[in-house]
Amino acid sequence: MQGIKAIEFKDDKLFLIDQRKLPVLFETFICESYQDVEFAIRDMVVRGAPAIGATAAYGVVLAAKEFKNQNKENFLENMGKACDDLNQARPTAVNLMWAIKRMKSIIELNKNLDVIEIHQMLEKEADIILAEDIEINKLMAKHGNEIVPQNATILTHCNTGALATAGYGTALGVIREAHYSGKDIFVYADETRPRLQGGRLTAWELKQENIPSKLIADSVAATLIRDKNIDLILVGADRIALNGDTANKIGTFMLSVVAKVYGVPFYVVAPTSTIDFDIETGEEINIEERSSEEVTHIRGNRVAPENVEVFNPAFDVTPNENITGIITEKGIVRAPFRENILKIK
Repeated sequence: MQGIKAIEFKDDKLFLIDQRKLPVLFETFICESYQDVEFAIRDMVVRGAPAIGATAAYGVVLAAKEFKNQNKENFLENMGKACDDLNQARPTAVNLMWAIKRMKSIIELNKNLDVIEIHQMLEKEADIILAEDIEINKLMAKHGNEIVPQNATILTHCNTGALATAGYGTALGVIREAHYSGKDIFVYADETRPRLQGGRLTAWELKQENIPSKLIADSVAATLIRDKNIDLILVGADRIALNGDTANKIGTFMLSVVAKVYGVPFYVVAPTSTIDFDIETGEEINIEERSSEEVTHIRGNRVAPENVEVFNPAFDVTPNENITGIITEKGIVRAPFRENILKIK
């Protein structure tokens, strides 16, 4: 699985593994314009906060390719619009905004160069973002492995592996590192309704790696925790507030509550780029609500009554008091979270 590239840019095109199709079909979604990238992010061809950030960076590159034959004034104006469009593809994952901000700074710093040179600088920066994410994931994996006991049984939620990042993974990267280091771990993967990223993607990655594991319905997790069958819970993040409150895939908060009641360590694994230093608490995080069809249908097949009303938030916020620690590339952050998060800014 280490060798699979979920994101690859070549020949002025962005190639993405189409995660809507896995595990039944392994297909590539090709983006030739920034509008293709915006669609890929919005429709979850690509998902996972770090992967969204890297993909958005290449969306800016494709926009620059489209506008590079324009005069400087028109180029800069159209690039601003393209960045805004990409920035709004999904509202919760802060890595999207982080990557766009980083790419916009390249435009600003190099606006005195000609348009062709700006395009080249943007592609170089996107390549750096992609490469950095892989190295950051490996650092997180090493830090995270320190807290994984020998023979641990680990519960994870949603997908946080190579498919959710530029490679290796966040929470699943820690699991991968523990497996490689011979700790004889066992993993329970939540199915993660309604889009089943745990069932479709995490279970697939675990099988690719031959990591001992079982797939469970989301509703099984509490029973496993209560019956002392879980030693550790590892989850990812889409946005972390300054006080440590963490937005992640819907269902994460529920796990954290049960874990706290039964004394099971609950760790968030995320790069520092997922920390939003501009917001104080999780109350400021905009939670995306997605289509009702994600709940009423599975792969196009209706499983709920016609015209039923649906509430479908894509994420929830886990309060910092339910979090044992946040594993980053700079080390493990523990309470008091605000004070210690500021130390790694």
